[in-house]
Amino acid sequence: MIRSHAQRPSLAWMLALLCVGTLLACGGPGKPPKRGVIERDVDNWGFRRYQSVLDVEVWVAKNRGVAHTASYARKSSEKKGRIEDEDVVNAFVTRYESDEGVARALVGFARRMAQQSGYQVKEKVMGDERLLEVEGPSEYWVFWPAKKHVVKIGGRGLKKVPTALIEAYGERYPSKLSSGALEGPLPEGPDEPEVEQEEFDPDNPKPEFK
Repeated sequence: MIRSHAQRPSLAWMLALLCVGTLLACGGPGKPPKRGVIERDVDNWGFRRYQSVLDVEVWVAKNRGVAHTASYARKSSEKKGRIEDEDVVNAFVTRYESDEGVARALVGFARRMAQQSGYQVKEKVMGDERLLEVEGPSEYWVFWPAKKHVVKIGGRGLKKVPTALIEAYGERYPSKLSSGALEGPLPEGPDEPEVEQEEFDPDNPKPEFK
């Protein structure tokens, strides 16, 4: 029995079915993963490990954060049975309780990095995301602030970060970095609390722990 034209599924309906259940959204940014990072292969980079991290690198005043990490290995190098530092890329996603102060804290962190010897910090656009590039003596990272998150991708021995990974994370965490962030005023948010310094008492000196 031949179906009538009215009974045939439309092309739009068939495409909608293909979108259901896929990790890449059709027509909009993907949602942030439940555990922060993308736990699947991205392009020619194979997902290898997830880990939750207690130490949060970018601290935001009065805004608790939890960090999640993922490691990706170059598939071609794995097939050869030899993996070097440049064949491994790490992604860190820190998730905060609120969006308040996240961009401000990251920009302040980047400015402090730029003042350290051996580090170069630049603002760039990669994979359609405005981000901060940090180059060290033996490491390379990109950072950007997103809503309630800080994304960091890179590793040791790297000269660049795969565009596919920046695009994949940018789809789930669109950058909120403003143009000229390194030179302009800090984004809005609370300042880090200052630690009060006690006056030195020569009759009752206290040891300094470093």
